[in-house]
Amino acid sequence: MRKSTVWITVLLIGGITAASRTQAVQDASAYPPTGKLVDIGGYKLHINATGKGRPTVVLIAGAGDFSFDWSLVQPEVARFARVASYDRAGMAWSDLGPTPRTMAQDAYELHLLLQKAALPAPYVLVGHSVGGLIARVYASRYPEEVAGMVLVDSTHEDTTLMYQGKLVRIRGTAQARPVPPVQTMKTSPPKPPTEDDKKQAEFNAQVFGPPKIEPPFDKLPPDVQKMRLWMLAHPQLSAATDDYWPEELQAMYVARAADPVPLGDKPLIVLVASGKGEAAPSELSGEEWKRLQDEKRLQKEGMVSLSRNHELIYAEQSGHHIQLDQPQLVVDAIHQVVEAARKHTKLPAASKTEH
Repeated sequence: MRKSTVWITVLLIGGITAASRTQAVQDASAYPPTGKLVDIGGYKLHINATGKGRPTVVLIAGAGDFSFDWSLVQPEVARFARVASYDRAGMAWSDLGPTPRTMAQDAYELHLLLQKAALPAPYVLVGHSVGGLIARVYASRYPEEVAGMVLVDSTHEDTTLMYQGKLVRIRGTAQARPVPPVQTMKTSPPKPPTEDDKKQAEFNAQVFGPPKIEPPFDKLPPDVQKMRLWMLAHPQLSAATDDYWPEELQAMYVARAADPVPLGDKPLIVLVASGKGEAAPSELSGEEWKRLQDEKRLQKEGMVSLSRNHELIYAEQSGHHIQLDQPQLVVDAIHQVVEAARKHTKLPAASKTEH
């Protein structure tokens, strides 16, 4: 699953093909950073921290999403905790980082960013979609830094996705290649896009057309919607690299089998979306789509077993972006985990359903 499948990883992880803007595009006068840029080793990542109190809440966006896509959640969380949203390398104001882009690389860079930004542990990690996988990788690498976790319709390590008109279990395509260790700008800097990369970007632009605000992003404040459009219209391009997502997911699958409760007694809330408003891909029949959705729902429900101190919440009025469709549900879940982490108490044992 090499270069031919890079598009899948771009959608999932973001930033793999996303290396250099011109100075005009980088001009901060268009939309100045909402937070600050922090040098983590020859390149800078953007982080926006607000509020007070510990543990610090860290919001980890899904693939293709930006720090400001937490705009309906972060201000409310800032009322009771220090909370930070950030942009992974190559996204929004963040510089492109070392390659290849792996979840381990993302977790390592987040670790450096929090240190350099003077946001000390412990943290409550809040991961949406692929951000949930990055949160779990972070917790496995830096367990002493994690006080709790909220998974917002998180991607599962055994996920199945559409690829070239077929359903593919991503980890099943792993080729047993060793995942490269984390890199620095000295060991493996991003490379300029090749002509093929540029042509692919142009083709994608023709197919998908100019950026537009579609649901659920139309729920964001108008000024944030404008910022989002600008960022989407000025992507960072670099040379495509091999993606190791199948190997990383396979490794997570094996690790979970060996250690099914890696979070121990740390508070964990898993939010599961109903998928409301999400249309089936044209390649799938209604039966296939239902089977896929049922599988994903069961997988997400099963993530509560990552901790003995867990709670499962259904977001029945939400599509994949619960933080946009039902932001208060996410805020409340974060509040519960923060309070449990502060007081070293258990979460309510019963599952909850949000109508």
